Amino acid sequence: MTSTPTLVWFRRDLRIADNAALSAAAAEGPVVPVFILDPVIDAHLGAAARLRLEASLRELGRGLDSAGVPLVFRRGEALPTLLALAEETGARTVRWTRLTDGPSLERDRVVKAALKDKGLKVESHDGFTLLDPWAVKTGVNEPYRVFTPFWRALMAREVPRPLPRPKVTGAPSPASDRLEDWRLAAPMGPAAPHLAAAFEAGEAAAFARLDAWLEGPAKGYDRNRDRLDMPDTGTNLSAFLALGEISPRQVWAAMDRAEGARGVESARRQLVWRDFAHMLLFHDPAMEQESWRRDWAAFPWRDDNEDAERWRRGETGCAVVDAAMRQLWVTGRMHNRARMLVASYLTKHLLTHWRVGEAHFRETLIDWDPANNAMGWQWVAGSGPDAAPFFRIFNPETQAEKFDPKGAYRDFWLKGDGAETFRAMRPKSWGAAPARAKPLVDLAAGRKRALEAWSEMRDKADAPVAAIAAEG
Repeated sequence: MTSTPTLVWFRRDLRIADNAALSAAAAEGPVVPVFILDPVIDAHLGAAARLRLEASLRELGRGLDSAGVPLVFRRGEALPTLLALAEETGARTVRWTRLTDGPSLERDRVVKAALKDKGLKVESHDGFTLLDPWAVKTGVNEPYRVFTPFWRALMAREVPRPLPRPKVTGAPSPASDRLEDWRLAAPMGPAAPHLAAAFEAGEAAAFARLDAWLEGPAKGYDRNRDRLDMPDTGTNLSAFLALGEISPRQVWAAMDRAEGARGVESARRQLVWRDFAHMLLFHDPAMEQESWRRDWAAFPWRDDNEDAERWRRGETGCAVVDAAMRQLWVTGRMHNRARMLVASYLTKHLLTHWRVGEAHFRETLIDWDPANNAMGWQWVAGSGPDAAPFFRIFNPETQAEKFDPKGAYRDFWLKGDGAETFRAMRPKSWGAAPARAKPLVDLAAGRKRALEAWSEMRDKADAPVAAIAAEG
């Protein structure tokens, strides 16, 4: 133990338990925890995610305060802020949890090198994913390109057990910004209180949700996870995982309690899918903005357009799509099956580029995650790894009949309490909502147009591209 404090730089690991950086710092001596609102965060977080971040930071601050270790808030570039804090506190060590998306990786590389040049000890720790994104590779030491073999390879590995909650000792705390002064919720405007009422935040809430799921819905997860009218069937942990209020390893270990319950393996696959997405983004940081299958740049998707705007507003005239887009606006989340339906409708029936949808989700999701968002959109669009074939075009009406058989989901968001809340949150700039939106496209005609565009791209493609399309 040493009396010299360690700076722990929180980012998307907003928890105390199973936090390797915090545990290592606590073992060394006093700890100064800090959260920095830096340009990387400012540039990437949408309005809904900012509001969710504020709530999460408030809960983390309360948890650290109760341990006698105040969370320090600073705004500015990460490197000069950390150097200033090291000077103010006498800290000689800086620790953080690794993030592996492109902007975070580049920032952290620069920060780590510069801090070391100043004589500080710097260490990054794992824990944002089950395993580090470079840990699972093929027999020829290359990243996997298909999910199922990745799943098998990861399942053959041992996922580290989560760390216990450390006993943390505080140090004299430097000056801190007031979280309220950052006004993170401001971009949501008048809709902020409604959205804030739609979720809980923090470590305790994450575990309460996990326990509730394991005690009930886990038993039927594999049967019911696609049901739009059964919202509690899903784990509903995505927002907690996105900000690290709970770690995937904690969820993985907790699932051991429910082994034998139907649905647990299906839920484990979702955690591995998350690792798969982050592995892909680590090896191809451009995946957020470019088609993973680069030759899909030739596909004749439309850029942003009036149809896409009506899609964003939930005015497509397709009931299940409009219900899902209203759910997104009101709650900052959307059922996974609904995400596939609205993405397929935008990219295929409306022939609009997946980037348009990815950007809207980034702005409106409270569970936004750069890898999951990019991977999900490209999977549906057909341009991503292990993607659904482009010719698999969901018919939203038959999907609704199958997964919302009595219309409860659609009625709630189009006629019921959900519709009322949506009206209250609807921006005035959108003008008056139509009583009943006219369909933007005939579903059969939209499907035919999409398949013709895909066929035209295949015909013009070089042989390798044609092979990829055929494999789809």
